[in-house]
Parts: sequence; C-alpha cells; structure tokens
Amino acid sequence: MRVALWLIALFSVAVAVALLAGSNPGTVMVFWPPYRIDLSLNLVLLVLVSILVLMHLAQRALSAMLALPKQAQRWRLLQKERAAHGALLDASAHYMAGRFLRARKAAELVISYERALANAGGHLAHATALKALAHILAAEASHALQDTSNRHKHLNEALAEAEHGTTGVRQTLKEGGLLRAARWSLDDRDAVASLAWLDQLPLGVARRTVAMRLRLKASRLADQPAQALETALLLAKHRAFSTAAADSIVRGLVLDLLAHTHETDQLLRVWKSLGSAQRLTPELAVQAAQRWLALKGEASVARSWLLPIWERFLKSPSFLSSTQKMQLVRVLDQSLGQAEAPGEREWLARIESAQLAQPQDAALLYLAGMTCMKRQLWGKAQALLSQAAKLLDDVGLRRQAWTALAQLAEQRDDAAAAAAAWKRAATA
Repeated sequence: MRVALWLIALFSVAVAVALLAGSNPGTVMVFWPPYRIDLSLNLVLLVLVSILVLMHLAQRALSAMLALPKQAQRWRLLQKERAAHGALLDASAHYMAGRFLRARKAAELVISYERALANAGGHLAHATALKALAHILAAEASHALQDTSNRHKHLNEALAEAEHGTTGVRQTLKEGGLLRAARWSLDDRDAVASLAWLDQLPLGVARRTVAMRLRLKASRLADQPAQALETALLLAKHRAFSTAAADSIVRGLVLDLLAHTHETDQLLRVWKSLGSAQRLTPELAVQAAQRWLALKGEASVARSWLLPIWERFLKSPSFLSSTQKMQLVRVLDQSLGQAEAPGEREWLARIESAQLAQPQDAALLYLAGMTCMKRQLWGKAQALLSQAAKLLDDVGLRRQAWTALAQLAEQRDDAAAAAAAWKRAATA
C-alpha cells in the first residue's frame, strides 16, 4: 500500500512538472556588458536545483569525512565491550565445564577489558555489575582450585565494586557475595567464619531459604544445636524440606540439643520451643523426660511430658515400636517413687488398668510389678515380676526384674530364692 501511494505521488509530481515546463514561455536575460544572454526559465530552475543538490551532497560528504575518527573510536569501544561480554560468557562456560583455571583467566580478562574500555573513554552503565560478577566468577574458580588467597582477593574486590553501584545493584551484589562467601567457608569446614558472613546479611536476606539452609549447616558444624534447631524449625515452617526430611532433621537436632542441656531451666525452654508435632514424637518425649530426670527435675514434669504418649499408646498399641515402648517403661519406672507424691496415685491407676487390659504384655507386667514393689505390695509385685522376667526380651529390663525379685526374696529371708534370682540377674 505504501509503495502504491509513493508511485501515485511520483506520477503526480512528474505530471505537474511536465505541465509547468511544457507551457512555460518564461525567459531569463542576463546582461553582462557588452553581452546579453537569454536563458530559458526552465533551464535556470534546473541549474539552480542541481546546484542545491550538489551543495547538499558535498556537505554530507564533508560531514561524513569529518566524523570518521569518532566512528572509528566508537567501533573500537564497541569491540572492547563485546570482548568483555564474550570473556564473561567464556568464564561461565568454562566454570560449568569444570575448567576452573580457564574460567579464572577468562574472568580476569573481563576485568582487564573493562579497564581498557574505561581508559579509552568508554563508559558502561552496567560496568559495576560486570566487574563484580567477573570477580565472583574468579573467586568461584579459585575456590574450586583451593586457592584461598586468590579467592579472598577477588571476593574483597567484588564487594568493593558493589559499593560503587546504584542502590538496587549494590544491595544485590553485596548479598550475593556474602552468601557465596558463607558457602565457601562452609566448604572449608570453617563454621565460625560461615556464621560471621551470614551475620552480615540484612534481616530480610537472612530469612531467605538459601541463607537459612547455610545457617543450618554451619550451626550443626559449629556444634550449636540451639541455633540449628531454631533455623530448622523456620525451614520446616516455610516447607523448605519434605515432611519426612523435616521431621528427621528436627528430631536429630532436638536429641542433640537435649544431650547438651545441663540445667532444668534450659531444658524447659527447649521443650516449650517445640511444636505440638515434636512433643508428640515418642523418641523426643522419652529422651526429654529422661534428661529431665537426670538433671534432678521434678518427676511430675517428666510424667506430664510422657502422658500424651502414654494415652496414644493405650488407644493404639502399635503407635510405639518395641524399642520405644521399652524406653517409655524405663523412664516411667524411674519417675515413679512413693505413692504419696503428687500425681503418683493417678499414674499407678493408669498403669494397673493398662496391665489388666493387656495381661500378656511383658513391658506392662514389669512396670506394674515395679510399681507394686514401690507401694510395698510384695506378693503382687513378686507375681507380676516373675511373669515379666520370663517374657521380657529387653536385657536391661529383664536384669532389673530379676534384681527386684532377688531383693524381694531377701526381704522374706528366702536365701535360696534370692541366690537363684541374683544368678539369673547376672546371666541375663
């Protein structure tokens, strides 16, 4: 359509010129004494137009000739800029291919190209980001080559370059550099340095998933289970792990933290920091109660932690594995003392009703027998413990059952039965 309009306009101009020139009788007379020159008006107009066109073309040619040096300079700067970007791509490709020495050389070449471009008068709007990324790539390659000195050098230069950028670029480059430095320190098994790098991050960045993953690894490596547990709980809340993986990690950290607690107040804070799902985990509840009793805490507190586990076990005996059930019985046995203590009677009733509901359960027989022994019900205790000692598979509980039977035999002055029980306890 555009071509057709141009053709129509061209033909219109041609027709107009033909009509004007064909019927134009005008004459231009030029007096140059003693001469007189008569010229056709059409010829004069044609000459004038030709002169104007020639002058315009001469001006364009002169301007193009004068602009050649600037164009040559722009071309040279453009070549340097393309070389810098090409070297950055080469560095990335070499790093991904595992050619770390070549990657570092290419990254350093980017920096030299950019410096040459700046010295030649060129300016890149993204020069700061270009140099910072090149330094980070060189530091990554140096880390892979285990060249710590060069890695620190390029990292410091990258952070220094980041300070010269705009607000958004400066923040992004600095955060990226700090995260990379934390990961490198973690690879070096230097947890303290890794945590120090992470502490320099702003609060919002420190709560990103990648930063919290690094903090979790560094905290575990630095043997700081409290900080590791707090980070793991945040990651689980943000669904950074699968449910099974999160439960496994949190369970391991809680067990490690419980093993490192040495005061009842500290243990109580740890227990309160756990979620409901962790408190209902049999392994964690039993371990926490056992640690509480080892720290001479009140037995009623330990039993309150074990009560939800006990109730779920009574509703569904398969809720606990055989090992977990033995651990629960052992801790309850440690927590139960005199029948006059607060809360003891309720637990004694619970244990008796559970044993009656499952009369062939060796663990419940043992727990009920030990409970009766502490209540000085000697006959009932002997009967229950005798059955439990024959059915128990756990060596420790079986030995304790025979030991209790030996003590009961000594109380009734039955030396033969006591000796036999002591022998069975020794060989259990």
